[in-house]
Amino acid sequence: TLILMFLSLGFLSLCFLSPCFLSPLYEEFKVPHGENETVHDRITYNMRKSLDLDVDGCILVPGEKRSLLDCGFNVTAKTIFIIHGWTMSGMFESWMRKLVAAMMQREPEANVVIVEWLPMAHQLYPDAVNHTHQVGLSVATTINWLQEEQQMPLQNVHLIGYSLGAHVAGYAGTFVRGSVGRITGLDPAGPMFEGVGDEKRLSSDDADFVDVLHTYTREALGVSIGIQQPIGDIDIYPNGGDVQPGCDLTSVLTSAAGGNFMDVMKCEHERAVHLFVDSLISKEHTSFAYQCTDSERFKKGICLSCRKNRCNQMGYNAKKTRKRRNSKMYLKTRADTPFGGIHYQMKMHVFNRKQADNADPTFYVKLYGAHNDSQDLHVDIPNKVGLNLTNTFLVFTEDDIGDLLKIRLSWEGASESFGSFWKNIKKNFWDWKSSSKPTNQMLEVRRIRVKCGETQKKFTFCAQDPSLTEITPGQGITYVKCRDGWEVKPSKKRYTAQSNSVYC
Repeated sequence: TLILMFLSLGFLSLCFLSPCFLSPLYEEFKVPHGENETVHDRITYNMRKSLDLDVDGCILVPGEKRSLLDCGFNVTAKTIFIIHGWTMSGMFESWMRKLVAAMMQREPEANVVIVEWLPMAHQLYPDAVNHTHQVGLSVATTINWLQEEQQMPLQNVHLIGYSLGAHVAGYAGTFVRGSVGRITGLDPAGPMFEGVGDEKRLSSDDADFVDVLHTYTREALGVSIGIQQPIGDIDIYPNGGDVQPGCDLTSVLTSAAGGNFMDVMKCEHERAVHLFVDSLISKEHTSFAYQCTDSERFKKGICLSCRKNRCNQMGYNAKKTRKRRNSKMYLKTRADTPFGGIHYQMKMHVFNRKQADNADPTFYVKLYGAHNDSQDLHVDIPNKVGLNLTNTFLVFTEDDIGDLLKIRLSWEGASESFGSFWKNIKKNFWDWKSSSKPTNQMLEVRRIRVKCGETQKKFTFCAQDPSLTEITPGQGITYVKCRDGWEVKPSKKRYTAQSNSVYC
């Protein structure tokens, strides 16, 4: 954490190395004298015909009808504008190639247009922020022209913006005559946009449907690279919007391509783009996000309901829902594509047996499925396991193991990990302090109740041997499906985008 704070400090120093950082730039967007007439000309609308960005696209020139004919603009198809953000190199980054290729493969008939504003994005961060207003106005002017010239339906327009580009998309949505169908914000930039009014950033008012992915909301020195607050109709926070799997320092430094400290932040910020790309190409691995008040409650496994639009697909497949402001949603993902996995809510009542008042067990579960079995998965219960209470927790499997057949619950022994060893040392110390002999602690778990988020099915698992429900350190219990009145039939309404391979 300390290293990341210093990394963030260096990054932000680079971003804000300008006197204007100290002024409220978002109060009034100023364009340098004489630039009003030329800013529109400094933006290129590159309509793609090839998946390879090294092959020139066709340039749409707003106001010139001939360019529409030359580019073969299809007014009846979807029109997708992809908008990049701030750049340190002045060139397209590698994610742009992947996103364009995935979009063209998914929507071969669509007009896929890159909004290229590199000359204005390749500046000090505050100066690039100043230009977002004007770039958004240019995009809106282009869309208005397409409406007038081609009677292009606004419902067919989808703006996709990454980082600063997300706010450009927001301004475009504000200035368009009417309302575009959809805006997707991919980890919208946080510095200079966090906490400002709706009209000064991407907001849910900018399109009929605004969905936002937040992947780098970790704060350092009072600033987050990606915006933290919910700003869309749905705001999805993969892995809490915090640490993304595969983006930790060790993973980045030991990757095949190598890496450095800056690549850690780039990995997490850019993960939003790769999750969106994954949603375009991985139809068999649909990722669902679940509405929850905050990340901590989601980690407890409390929020896996799909009732009343409380779940939605992540990325391109997200479904427009009835307008309501700021629906925060969460999910866990894998470290690499395909990013989707399976979420299980598990509930177990832990009974205190044989002087186990001070028990602080480390539990693991292993899931046995019709296709394959999971590894031993750590049961993450914040604080500690509650005794004589029902404990709810979240289990995530990276692979679809098929129909869940049985569960193995194990209590990690004192010598099985450093954490458990240290817990045991402390327990024995306090036992000695209280002049009592260490006890062989014992707990009882009679059944485990399971709900699969992806299918909404509920099952109960009872101890395979009804006489063996007590568990001690280093031991385990196997549970098989049973009926105890808690099992509920899944809703007749199927979630249409679920893969038939998901059984739970």
